[in-house]
Amino acid sequence: MPTGEQIDVQDREVCMENSTGQLAVVTGASSGIGFELAKLFAEHGYDLVIVAEDSRINSAAETLRSLGPIVESVQADLATREGVERLWQRVQRTGRPVDAIAINAGVGVGGPFVDNDLEDEINLINLNVTGAVHLAKHAVRQMSECGEGRILITSSIAAEMPAPFEAVYGASKAFLLSFAEALRNELKDTRITVTALQPGPTDTNFFARAGMLDTKVGADKKDDPADVARDGFEALMAGKDHVVAGSFKNKVQSTMAQVTPDKVTAEMHRKLSEPGSASKVRDRGREANAENR
Repeated sequence: MPTGEQIDVQDREVCMENSTGQLAVVTGASSGIGFELAKLFAEHGYDLVIVAEDSRINSAAETLRSLGPIVESVQADLATREGVERLWQRVQRTGRPVDAIAINAGVGVGGPFVDNDLEDEINLINLNVTGAVHLAKHAVRQMSECGEGRILITSSIAAEMPAPFEAVYGASKAFLLSFAEALRNELKDTRITVTALQPGPTDTNFFARAGMLDTKVGADKKDDPADVARDGFEALMAGKDHVVAGSFKNKVQSTMAQVTPDKVTAEMHRKLSEPGSASKVRDRGREANAENR
C-alpha cells in the first residue's frame, strides 16, 4: 500500500496530465441514488470510476458505457481501509485528476439500539463515516493540488433531527452534514466546492437492507432515486452548499426540524421508524374504512 507521502506525489503528477474530458468518481453506484448520479455524470460528458461492494457494479458499468463514457468499475468494501485504498489506487491509475466525486455509499440499521447487532452498527459507522472521511481526504488533497474540484456528500434529512430506531444511522448522517459544511467553509477561498445532498425516504433497497419494511417510513410512498440524483447533481454543478432533495414534503420536514425542539422531532421520527408502525397505520386505515361503511 502506498504511503501518504507517495500518494501526495502521485496526485501532483496527475494534475500535470492532459485529459480529453472530465472524470467523476461515484461510490455506491451499483443501484439507487448512486447509479442515477453516475448516469447523470455520464450524460454530461464525464468519464467515470464507479464503486460498490456488490458484483452488480460490473453490470452497472456496462449500462453506463452504453451512454458513451469510459467507465472503470471497482468492487470494493469502502467500510474497510483496504477497500478505500483499492478504489483510490484505481483512480490514480487513470492518470487523470478527479474533477468531481460523489461520496454516496451508505447503509442503514433499523430497530431498537438495545437489540441491534453491534457489528452491523460498527460496520455502518465504518462505511458512512470512516470510509467517507478516508476517501474525502484523498480527494481534497488531490483537488487542492490541482486547484479545483466538486465534492458531493450524501447526508439525509434525518441529519437534522434525532432518529429513534435508527439512532446510529441518524448520527452518521448528522456527522456527514456537519463534515460537508465544515469542509466547504475551509475551502471557501478555493475553486473546490462541497455540496451536501439530503434525500428523504427514497425508493431503493435501503429499507429492506436496514430491516425497516415493517415501519411506516418503510411502507410509505418514496421518492424516485432519479429525481433525488438530479437534484443533487444540479446543486453540485451550481456550487450550492446543500440541497434537500425529492418531494416538497422533505423540504417542509427539513425546515420544521430546524425550528422545532429535538424532543418533538424525535417523537415525530419515532412514529415513522418504530418497528411495527406500518401495520399500526394499516390497522387504523381498516378501522376508519369500517366506520365509514
